[in-house]
Amino acid sequence: MKKLINILSVIFFVGAMSANAQCCSGAAKSGPNVLCDGCAVAPQSSEVKAYYFHATKRCVTCQAVEKVAKETIEENYKGKVTFVSINREEEKDNPLVKKYKISGQTLLLVKGDEMVDLTSSAFMNARTNPDKFEKRLKSEIDELL
Repeated sequence: MKKLINILSVIFFVGAMSANAQCCSGAAKSGPNVLCDGCAVAPQSSEVKAYYFHATKRCVTCQAVEKVAKETIEENYKGKVTFVSINREEEKDNPLVKKYKISGQTLLLVKGDEMVDLTSSAFMNARTNPDKFEKRLKSEIDELL
């Protein structure tokens, strides 16, 4: 049973990475803190925002990503960072889904024209090593603040 769960976890992770790689139709990366050329559309303010885009049906890892990210932000950055959870299936016409060309589960930090994609780190660690994910999230937010 554990082997099946591990295999399914790997398949899910590869699928999430594949969906994330499709963002911007495979445009080249332009640095560690920028999602990709052509995608970095500047928000109207200099406020840091965390956007978690998810599907309607969510596995335990998807739920853990939201839980750890939301709790970390609320406990450490109240009033400084806004956490927004968006169901990309129910809100297909949400301007943020279109703006960031979201096609899969995605966790982004955005400030002005800076964008940090934490999807890989989040999905690798939120459930199995939440302290590691929390540390990375805090580090990236601190850099943006």
